[in-house]
Amino acid sequence: MTAPESEQKVRANGVDLHVFEWGRARRGQGPTLLLAHATGFHARCWDPVVRHLAGFHVVAVDQRGHGRSSKPPIEHWDVFGRDLSEAVQALDLREVVGVGHSMGGHAMVDAAAAVPGRFERLVLIDPVIAARDEYGGGGWTIRMPEGEPHPTSKRKRHFASPQEMIDRFRDRIPYAVFTPEALEAYCVHGLLPVENGAGFELACPPELEASIYMTSRTNVGVHDSARALEIPVRVLRARRPPPDRDSMDFSSSPTWVGLVGEFQKGSERHYPDRTHFLPMEIPEEMAAEIRGEGAASD
Repeated sequence: MTAPESEQKVRANGVDLHVFEWGRARRGQGPTLLLAHATGFHARCWDPVVRHLAGFHVVAVDQRGHGRSSKPPIEHWDVFGRDLSEAVQALDLREVVGVGHSMGGHAMVDAAAAVPGRFERLVLIDPVIAARDEYGGGGWTIRMPEGEPHPTSKRKRHFASPQEMIDRFRDRIPYAVFTPEALEAYCVHGLLPVENGAGFELACPPELEASIYMTSRTNVGVHDSARALEIPVRVLRARRPPPDRDSMDFSSSPTWVGLVGEFQKGSERHYPDRTHFLPMEIPEEMAAEIRGEGAASD
């Protein structure tokens, strides 16, 4: 594992965000790489990528509802971008290269638009951003009948140990494509000790994770944010979803294929044979993309 040099709580947008930091000696000597994770994940899922980012100042955030950060109900996706933009200001980060995976990519676009003077570039890894005309409804993959719980809310939440979680997920899709280090990071840091009880529970409660999926079409404003950005934006897209995609198959890309055209200085790379979980599946390749953008900002 790639242990962070420090961690702290930061107050942003009315919540406490848990922040991890690597390469502190490099702060102010070049760009800061700011990492934002996907729905249901956490900041330490970036560990396998961070191990290949030596020489950079790196900051990763547990977004609201995840990891060790505050867990209020999620009603609108615009909160994630506001959280990140206020965290950037609270930490006084400058020359930021924002890196976001999935929901984290969506949030990074809003954050960079909110405080443009602090961001130099963005790397969006299969971001959850749909075409503008798809917003205004409910979730990304499913419209649940009124009153019926989202399937994610039924996830197993209690484990005797992180090893039990690793053993349970190792051969299951999508976790089977994770590198061993990525699976370990996801499980070890994705659990918290049960308060006043035995064992561990998911750091992102299943019902909260479900609420994020169900509100993922609330923030049409992300398109205005995208068009306002004057910085280079690199979009990395995974394989296209098949026509008969199962509603709970999160392995294909949720990214609108026309997204790169929304940015004034957009570029993209398509990974047609890779899943949505690019940072966990090919962390070294993702780190190479991030290093390239970081070097371009130096």
